Amino acid sequence: MVRQLVATYVLLVALAIGGFTIPVAVTLSGQLRGDTESAVRREAETAARLLAVDDDSSRRALTSLVDAFERETPGRMDVLLAGGRPAGSLPMPVASDDAAFSAALAGREWQRWGDASALAAEGLVLAVPAQAENGEVVGAVRISYPAAPVDTRIRQIWLFRVALAVGVLIVAAMLGSLLARRLTRPLRELNEMASVLRDGDLTARAKESGPAEIRTLARTLNNATETIDVLIRSQRAFVADASHQLRTPLTALRLALDNIADGIDDVAVREDVERATAEVVRMTRLVNGLLALAKAQAQVAAVARVPVNRVVAERFEIWRAVADDRAVELRLDAPASDTFALATPGHLEQVLDNVLSNALDFSPNGGVVTVSIRRREGMVVTTVLDEGPGMSTAERERAFDRFWRGPAGQGRSGFGLGLAIVKQLVLDIGGTVALDEAPSGGVAVRIALRAA
Repeated sequence: MVRQLVATYVLLVALAIGGFTIPVAVTLSGQLRGDTESAVRREAETAARLLAVDDDSSRRALTSLVDAFERETPGRMDVLLAGGRPAGSLPMPVASDDAAFSAALAGREWQRWGDASALAAEGLVLAVPAQAENGEVVGAVRISYPAAPVDTRIRQIWLFRVALAVGVLIVAAMLGSLLARRLTRPLRELNEMASVLRDGDLTARAKESGPAEIRTLARTLNNATETIDVLIRSQRAFVADASHQLRTPLTALRLALDNIADGIDDVAVREDVERATAEVVRMTRLVNGLLALAKAQAQVAAVARVPVNRVVAERFEIWRAVADDRAVELRLDAPASDTFALATPGHLEQVLDNVLSNALDFSPNGGVVTVSIRRREGMVVTTVLDEGPGMSTAERERAFDRFWRGPAGQGRSGFGLGLAIVKQLVLDIGGTVALDEAPSGGVAVRIALRAA
């Protein structure tokens, strides 16, 4: 946003400078050429009046004027009498038969910017007729003035204005940057506050400063954050209470059923008690799964730098016994150095436990579960590959739904809450999780977390 504001400000200043500087430069350039033409015409008309008077004093004055003009200016003055004769002691003009002399001797004034043959260069050629009192044309005066001095002066005019414009634009860019940063500072503070909120710190509050609209936005955001904080606290309290209120009766009921089973000799009654005990165990596991999901939804905590390599290695040690019991090999494919990601402490461990549990459940005897860790485009991607039966595209799209179990999961333990918990935990720490088809035909669980 700062760049856009500065660019817009500089563009407006550039348009203003261009709208003022270019017309002024064009006007000055035209005025400079006009002044040159006027000065040359005055000299030519003066010489023509002297040439029109046929006496010695006028000829001497004309000679002095020609000498002075050529000495004090870069131009050249040529004089030609009617009939193509030189005037007095003045030399014969160069290119005395050119169009300028021809027009002047015919009684017409000639003025052109272009090739000045007398100078062998580009310039202004001006010729005026010298007419006696009776109107007879007695001669002509031609002045050739080079264009180089005029062009040099015009370039200086343009270069000065271009340099001035560039200087003004640089100053405008600096001032615009300071102004833009000052105007957007409240927005940057709001963004920082939002980043802190995203990382789970609900105590963050924005400064209510800046323009009225931004103050209103900051106040609204603070109120919303406070409301969210209250709701999260209420949900956490509910989860804690529910955890205690639900688990305690179930535990007591199971102990009671165990005690009843110990004192019963009737086989049929004992089977009924055992079925009841199994249902209590099943309900306990279901309640534990629901509470875990509720905690995942209610828990908002600050993230920290987590060494993904070490966390995976630690979970491997925990699940090694289960893997050995099922003849499944655990493999880790990761860089030698630690790869750090941003995660809430404990969340990544829960995610890996749920994913590894599923991978081991569905892997065949002698199968391999591979966990690879790669860093891609600012993210740390942890991929868990199994060699199980896999899932279809439609099944993978529903796998994160609560209580959903695919055909391969029918008859197995669990209630279809594991991947729902995984998704909630990963989203809470600003990551993404997706299911793909593994090269071996199983399932590839890809967990992407922000790199630290």
